[in-house]
Parts: sequence; structure tokens; C-alpha cells
Amino acid sequence: MTDLQQRSGWAGARCIRCFVSGRVQGVFFRASAAHEAQALGITGYARNLPDGRVEVLACGDSAALDTFKSWLHRGPAAAEVSAVACETQDYRPLSDFSTR
Repeated sequence: MTDLQQRSGWAGARCIRCFVSGRVQGVFFRASAAHEAQALGITGYARNLPDGRVEVLACGDSAALDTFKSWLHRGPAAAEVSAVACETQDYRPLSDFSTR
């Protein structure tokens, strides 16, 4: 546990950075990800990348992040997710979940 996690009251918090591939742009992936994240108490962002992927940074408690990561593999109904690659990041306190 980092000192920042301890001071912020998020002792079990972490962040993950994921790259979602497939048909994930133009299908409300980012807006749906924001809705899912907010329901789970996750902060971060989702943004389109020039290569057609969506980059997602999600910060919250481990159980919520595991649930969110499972959702990323499905996405919204119109999406066709072919791959999700995630890595753990240092925790950083963010105020909301944005769609950049």
C-alpha cells in the first residue's frame, strides 16, 4: 500500500490501464464505460486512440476494478471486443470518470 493510498482512505485501491481492441469506436463504448465505472465508484477516463482502440484508465477498489475489467471484455451491445490488454498502474486519486 502506498502512502497516498493510505492518506486518501483507499487502502485497497489501485489503477489499471487497458487497451480495448475490436469494433469499439462509434458504438458508444466510452459513454457506456463511463456509466459502468460510475455505477461501480471507479474514476478515470476512456478515450479513442487513432489506431481504433480505446484506452481506459480506471482507479478504484480491487473488487470494482475486477468487475469493470470483465465488462471491458464485453462492452456495450453494439461493440465487438476482440482483445483487452491491461496493466496495473500506481494509484492516483481522480475526481470522476471522463470520456476524453
